[in-house]
Amino acid sequence: MIKTRIRSALCALCTAVGLLALHTNVLAQFPDKPITIVVPYGPGSAIDAVARALAQGVQKSLGQNVIVDNKAGAGGALGTQYVGRRPADGYTVGIVSINPFVLSYFSKALPLHPVDDFTHVIATTGYLMAVAVRSDSKMKDMKDLVENARANSGKLSYSTSGIASTGYLNMEEFASLANIKLVHVPYKSGAEAVTAVLAGQVDFFADAAWAPFVKDGRMRPLMIFANERSNLYPTVPVPTDIVKANVQQGYLMIVGPKGLPLPVLQRLHEAFKAATAEPEYKAVAERFNMELMYQTPATAKEATAASIVPLEKMFNKLGLGKQ
Repeated sequence: MIKTRIRSALCALCTAVGLLALHTNVLAQFPDKPITIVVPYGPGSAIDAVARALAQGVQKSLGQNVIVDNKAGAGGALGTQYVGRRPADGYTVGIVSINPFVLSYFSKALPLHPVDDFTHVIATTGYLMAVAVRSDSKMKDMKDLVENARANSGKLSYSTSGIASTGYLNMEEFASLANIKLVHVPYKSGAEAVTAVLAGQVDFFADAAWAPFVKDGRMRPLMIFANERSNLYPTVPVPTDIVKANVQQGYLMIVGPKGLPLPVLQRLHEAFKAATAEPEYKAVAERFNMELMYQTPATAKEATAASIVPLEKMFNKLGLGKQ
């Protein structure tokens, strides 16, 4: 009996030592080939710009090439699913926007659970969503927009980066509370959605890639989706200035396949964290009026889990499952 226990203890010790050696070896070797960051939206979008800035910083930190791969489709679900199905070795990660990431699961576009089926690496960036029009638009403020929408019910159109995007959620919530009906025109990226406004294909825009076009004079913000007015745009109202809205905040997160080895996760996390301190990343954040933020893997996972119930309620309220 004693010999059996000793033998079992030795086997357990050997296993533990072996696993430790394996983890140490994995950490020592990672990365020994290029890493890919999958962007589930088209090139030129705000999220694409953030990914490319992060890629430069991660490459500098890890001494290995970092490739940005745009895989647009299904409101961001196509590229995110691709990431979730890749081997859990740390060589493929994705950048996701929290609200579409969760809502795609409810809509069945993403057959992977946003908490259970991914490894959460870091949350890096918050962003300002806005209602914006072309600078020559006759709609000068939200009062004009609401009056126009009521006079032309179901005709006023707006663009976003896709169904279940944060801009779409907030705009439809506002429309419901303001008792107006709008036409939603989803695109594959914020860049395409902005182009549609500038080309006169839609009446206004509700998404995150507006800031550079306001700065160069081609667009004007009518409302910013936040709970408080922005210090950068103190005269621009927020939804609660007009209706009693439940604003969904947007932010970006790096995720990998489920089961990333802890040493690999730690190395990726530190590399992405270091990248957020680089001048290139800060310049992109400033260009798009993005808020610098930071969440550890555990905090990012907890935040994703906490968003599920409120987003599911909004999903059902807006009837997204019927679209």
